[in-house]
Amino acid sequence: MKRIAMIALVGVASLAAPLAIAQTAANAAQAAADVTDMPKLREEAKVDKRALVADTLHLTDAEAKRFWPIYDTYQRSLDETNRRRVLALEGLMFREQKMTNLAAKRLVAELMAIDDAEAKARRTLRNRLMRSLPPIKVARYLQLEDKLQAIRDYDIASTVPLVH
Repeated sequence: MKRIAMIALVGVASLAAPLAIAQTAANAAQAAADVTDMPKLREEAKVDKRALVADTLHLTDAEAKRFWPIYDTYQRSLDETNRRRVLALEGLMFREQKMTNLAAKRLVAELMAIDDAEAKARRTLRNRLMRSLPPIKVARYLQLEDKLQAIRDYDIASTVPLVH
């Protein structure tokens, strides 16, 4: 009787395994599609970027304990550079007088300094993450951040006029 039950259990398990693998593959494909659907990604990030990151990375408890402080530090750095960018671009968009060469030079210098600060923060992020997480999860997170930054850059490009 035990032998028959064991054979039946193995049979059921062998039938269920391909379904579980197919479901996991389907979930992975859906997750990949979710991060390539840029409008959907924009909305998810607006609602809760932290949850989006958590859903994308599938961190273990130990990984999460190491990751989230690094993430929070990077997000604070991004917030600072984004505030600087908004101030610089508001100065361009709502400028009442004609743009002068000196004002354009200052604008370009500030935007380049902001880009440099972001690049430095990103290098620091990458270095800290590579010591804390498996490289595949680091690459996945950096890709997600790239996509979110591309959305931000697109939004800026579509709303900020060229200098006149």
